[in-house]
Amino acid sequence: MEPRLAPTHLHPVHIRLPVGRRELAVALRASPPSKWDPDLSVHRPRARKSSLYPPSPPLAAEKKLLVASPRALRLPHLASSSAPPSPRPQRERIKRRPHRARPHRHRHLHLQRRRRRPTPLLARDETGPMAAAASSTLHGVGAVASAKPRSAAPAAARRSVRVAAAAKGGAGSARGRLVARNAVAAKADEAAAEAGSKSGGHELLMFEALREALIEEMNLDPTVCVMGEDVGHYGGSYKVTKGLAEMFGDLRVLDTPIAENSFTGMGVGAAMKGLRPVVEGMNMGFLLLAYNQISNNCGMLHYTSGGQFKIPVVIRGPGGVGRQLGAEHSQRLESYFQSIPGLQMVACSTPYNAKGLMKAAIRSENPVVLFEHVLLYNLKEKIPDEEYICCLEEAEMVRPGEHVTILTYSRMRYHVMQAAKTLVNKGYDPEVIDIRSLKPFDLHTIGNSIKKTHRVLIVEECMRTGGIGASLRSAIIDNFWDYLDAPIMCLSSQDVPTPYAATLEDATVVQPAQIVAAVEQICQ
Repeated sequence: MEPRLAPTHLHPVHIRLPVGRRELAVALRASPPSKWDPDLSVHRPRARKSSLYPPSPPLAAEKKLLVASPRALRLPHLASSSAPPSPRPQRERIKRRPHRARPHRHRHLHLQRRRRRPTPLLARDETGPMAAAASSTLHGVGAVASAKPRSAAPAAARRSVRVAAAAKGGAGSARGRLVARNAVAAKADEAAAEAGSKSGGHELLMFEALREALIEEMNLDPTVCVMGEDVGHYGGSYKVTKGLAEMFGDLRVLDTPIAENSFTGMGVGAAMKGLRPVVEGMNMGFLLLAYNQISNNCGMLHYTSGGQFKIPVVIRGPGGVGRQLGAEHSQRLESYFQSIPGLQMVACSTPYNAKGLMKAAIRSENPVVLFEHVLLYNLKEKIPDEEYICCLEEAEMVRPGEHVTILTYSRMRYHVMQAAKTLVNKGYDPEVIDIRSLKPFDLHTIGNSIKKTHRVLIVEECMRTGGIGASLRSAIIDNFWDYLDAPIMCLSSQDVPTPYAATLEDATVVQPAQIVAAVEQICQ
């Protein structure tokens, strides 16, 4: 459709029309017609002053067309115009300075980015097929120089390489003695490795044992999934879920936003639909934000639904008093969750029972809260290669004795064992029981010990008021009062926020010296 022009006054009017890829600027100057032409009565925007096109002298009998483009704009009703088109004004080009890369603000960070980093495959494959191939090539002397990752090969293989190299080089008597010692050490390592393989055990740290339990259960049951903050490619705050996202994908190992009430409720809903989610709280103190979901939904939903829904969900995470982690990151929530009906609670203290309790909690049809202590993750222990599980309602006899029964759990187990060494030197024979099951209590194992020793000492890291020790003491009094020869003593943490200072932090937690003094007082 051709543009239609409205009557104009004696000053330029700019009309922008598209011509090809460019926009065409048209400056039109014309005198108003003697009579109104209805064909030209179209809407005209308000005229604006232009600095590019200065006004020309008025012409009464003609309409002057100023074209600001090399292309000519031909309008039928202006074909009689004889004015030549004015040339397009040339704008002054702005000279730009050549681009120069700015140096990084932090020079050392800039250099670190330029360094070549190892590939993720080599970084992850410490014990995989690449490491096995490297260790197999180390048996030849020629492959010694090219085998840089020494950690991938066993110590026996490295010693055998040195033995072969020394024998080939024709060393002297001193080197011969060194070769002989290395050969003997290599045989000893091989014998120890064979003995370990025959016994069917392997050493794992506690967080590695938890990870192994997750891997085994996720391989056995496709409904098992993990969700929480940074549990995916980051591997969790304490690396319990490291590598699970690569093995099982992002759908079964789900990274969630920082909203504990959200992903805890999502885990409860997934359990209602038939999945077996493992919900990880980055810290047990953060799960206070999900207390409504844990209490009203997770614990009570099986009862309030008349048994229509089962909630096989595991809620786990690190907790306890660490090393100057502050009050908010040193929470002990056992006393918070023990009053929730329908909820089971267990606390692991060794890599062996950590793996066994994790597997049992995943297979349970009830919601289970697994308490892990932040200072026990690097505890190493030899666990069997065969599959095993630990009973969720059974205590563990740590040390049999005759004089006094010491009931404890989690990190305080090691404080009690340290105090037991001192007590043995003083002539006492304490019996140590790791209760493990915080709800319900294993009253069978506890009762048999009380019937033998007739004295009870409870040691816990939880708060004194309303803690696990108070509930356990009440249960013992209700069931085994007639077997007691002395009042029950309970050593708990102080009812104060955990201080940040190390000396004050130790003062709020039970120490081995306090345990020794309490046993001496009970056995008087």
